[in-house]
Amino acid sequence: MRYSTLTTPIGELMLTADDDGALTSVNLPNRHPDPAGWERDDELLADARRQLTEYFAGERTEFDLPLRPAGAPFQLRVWEALLRIPYGETASYGEMARELGHPTASRAVGAANGRNPIAIVVPCHRVIGANGSLTGYAGGLECKRALLDLELGRTALV
Repeated sequence: MRYSTLTTPIGELMLTADDDGALTSVNLPNRHPDPAGWERDDELLADARRQLTEYFAGERTEFDLPLRPAGAPFQLRVWEALLRIPYGETASYGEMARELGHPTASRAVGAANGRNPIAIVVPCHRVIGANGSLTGYAGGLECKRALLDLELGRTALV
């Protein structure tokens, strides 16, 4: 496993990639795995670091990176659906469940969303409660609000 870190307005992110350079995780601040035995490789992850920096500067609305998240088939389907939520927009867990053809699976969608290993790039922060409320986020609700505010043009994070 290769890794790099990136200082951002929400804190330090840890990025991981496989040996082919496909992004395997973007870990939010205070959620970093132990990199013991991994190789630090800022060059391999330079494109991901650049695109995330552009995102936080308000200059990028879509990512163009090879992704390789590890998960169960249903989780992978949920994470693919997250990629279809446009920048600056949100969807509810129920809407996502209906889109996936499982209208009663909003809790399962929520569980898969919470296990998304590639935060920000796979935009799990764009999923909200049916009533429009912010709900759980691995980085905390303050972080989720900051990412949504950035995307809605309410505030610059840099």
